[in-house]
Amino acid sequence: MTLACRYLQRALHLDTSSLRTHSFLNLGASWTPAFMHSLHTRPNMPPCDFSPPKYQSMPYNRVLEIHKQHLSPVAVEYFQKPLLLHQGHMEWLFDSKGNRYLDFFSGIVTVSVGHCHPKINAVAQKQLGRLWHTSPVFLHPPMHEYAEKLSALLPEPLKVIFLVNSGSEANDLAMLMARAHTNNSDIISFRGAYHGCSPYTLGLTNVGTYKMPLPSGMSCQSTMCPDVFRGPWGGSHCRDSPVQTIRKCSCTPDFCQAKELYIEQFRDTLNTSVAKSIAGFFAEPIQGVNGVIQYPKGFLKEAFELVREKGGVCVADEVQTGFGRLGSHFWGFQSQGVLPDIVTMAKGIGNGFPMAAVVTAPEIAKSLAKRINHFNTFGGNPMACAIGSAVLEVIKEENLQENSEEVGTYMLVKLAELRDEFDIVGDVRGKGLMIGIEMVKDKRSRHPLPADEVRQIHEDCKDMGLLLGRGGIFSQSFRIVPPMCVTKPEVDFAVEVFRCALIQHMERKAKGK
Repeated sequence: MTLACRYLQRALHLDTSSLRTHSFLNLGASWTPAFMHSLHTRPNMPPCDFSPPKYQSMPYNRVLEIHKQHLSPVAVEYFQKPLLLHQGHMEWLFDSKGNRYLDFFSGIVTVSVGHCHPKINAVAQKQLGRLWHTSPVFLHPPMHEYAEKLSALLPEPLKVIFLVNSGSEANDLAMLMARAHTNNSDIISFRGAYHGCSPYTLGLTNVGTYKMPLPSGMSCQSTMCPDVFRGPWGGSHCRDSPVQTIRKCSCTPDFCQAKELYIEQFRDTLNTSVAKSIAGFFAEPIQGVNGVIQYPKGFLKEAFELVREKGGVCVADEVQTGFGRLGSHFWGFQSQGVLPDIVTMAKGIGNGFPMAAVVTAPEIAKSLAKRINHFNTFGGNPMACAIGSAVLEVIKEENLQENSEEVGTYMLVKLAELRDEFDIVGDVRGKGLMIGIEMVKDKRSRHPLPADEVRQIHEDCKDMGLLLGRGGIFSQSFRIVPPMCVTKPEVDFAVEVFRCALIQHMERKAKGK
């Protein structure tokens, strides 16, 4: 079913008039629940044209026992009572009890065109009956068909593709490429960056929960993240977004003072913290794990120039931003007006199937080949490539990049209204269907809202049928990255749910809980 047909089928099923309040909600302690009407009215969920079969697998408690006994002890489950998911359909998820949820986190920014998309399913089933695996020492059409399609979407000279299995593995390989090509070692990345959790990429990842007191990722240096909301500089003209920060500054629409000041910090890192010649610089066009952080317009362009002056290559980590999610462009680096030397991609590339890629110029690829006989057993396997081709076809056929821009802009404007209404909503930012909401104690201080309060708001959204992501250095931000097939009626529902969760939070605060 096309996206246009799905729009026509979905009328807005919201009764929100009883939930409307006035801007006194941003008065903090002066707010009282006596002003609210039908405070806990639950927004009506939009319809879904799919009903899952009844769950008939392991009992919930048995699943928890096995998880505790045999799986990683690292606590990664969301929610006080972890969800046991049973079925997915497009932008919807169903748990073992049959409850339906609107998925606004997409398996951590991975489900790009929709859960169990019918075309992707059909292609996967067909390939499953033909050929699962060969390894790259044999030729097979799905790999070459995919390489041709993917390369056509990238500018010259980015035409040589290395197929791998995950974002961490892609960034591992990109690090090796940068060092092999430049004969240098030092690599720079932003504070707050996430480029993977392998021993190698941990050096590039600069989020405290992923750091440990053991050697990893040698010769990696962090630099200040040019965050125009939480950083020392930034204002109301800095971001490439329909929504700007409420901070004021002396910038004008055609000149960003914050960019110049952050560039000076970047130049200082190059002059003091690395060797005279470096291997490279890694950057996400928009930081994902750090809470969807956008840099000042023009920053990456100047930073790339400085890196190249030092002999380094520039790497765009498109693991979360690629494949049309930002709306205006297919790749995040295009929205920044830059041309990287290496591009890494994963997550949405396979709509949830394990797949990733590194794309670079022939010259850099040859530098790697001279140093090492790089090999990957599962990279480019027939299943992954068939699915990857189908994902590219669906993005084009269903106009999902255009939908990301239209629906994402619509959602950003709606969420900005909540920012203006609630003092604890400090910032709304993003581009297309990659959106961040930063929660604060109050807008004046910009101090992060305590993590336990953010978790409770998160929990309340889940209880009303909305699944969000979390992020940020202090776990103070919500990450909104739905499948790109999401519709405006579903956005209306999500915004109203989030608003209800904020009201419930304010009620708890007023009662002293």
